[in-house]
Amino acid sequence: MVLSTPLSLVLVIAGLWSVIVWPSYLRDVLKSPESRDANGAATRYMTMNLMKISTAIILGLATLVIGVRGLLS
Repeated sequence: MVLSTPLSLVLVIAGLWSVIVWPSYLRDVLKSPESRDANGAATRYMTMNLMKISTAIILGLATLVIGVRGLLS
C-alpha cells in the first residue's frame, strides 16, 4: 500500500501530537496527591492513567512511524 503525501503528513502530525502531549500529562498524574494512598502505594487513579498514557504513546509512535515510512516511500 502506498500512502499519499498529505495522508502521511497527517499521520506524522498525529503521531507527534501524541508523543509530545501525553508525557506532560504523565508528569501531572505522578505529581497528583490522588496517585498514591496514605502508605505510598499506587492507586487505581494512577494505574488507569498509566495504562491510558502508555497506550496513547505507543499508538502515537506507531502512527508516527507509519507516517514517516509513507513519506519515504
